[in-house]
Amino acid sequence: MTTPRLRGAEAELLRVVSARPGIGVSGAAKELCLAANSVSTLVNGLVAGGLLRRESDPRDGRAAALFPTDACRDRLRDWEARRAALFRDGVGALPAQDRAAVAAALPALRRLADTLRETEEVP
Repeated sequence: MTTPRLRGAEAELLRVVSARPGIGVSGAAKELCLAANSVSTLVNGLVAGGLLRRESDPRDGRAAALFPTDACRDRLRDWEARRAALFRDGVGALPAQDRAAVAAALPALRRLADTLRETEEVP
């Protein structure tokens, strides 16, 4: 690779912005369960790296709307392919009994993820 690897938080932010073009920093922070100032720092680096485009939010000129660039889409596609291969190879290396246990756990893990997503953080 000729470019530095994406850190986990950077990749997750790019995934959020790609899924919801025009999302603001605070919305992305909420979705990622991160502090807005942390997301703002990530945004600054990703804008400087040409992976995100920041525009004034048409509804509130003081806020920023975030958009993925073509370079972002390319990097995410590569990142997701590498992650999928890593996961596939890891699961493939497990004994059959462990693969069956992982497969059996998936529905419960999906329900857990849904529950966590729906639960608002208590102050």
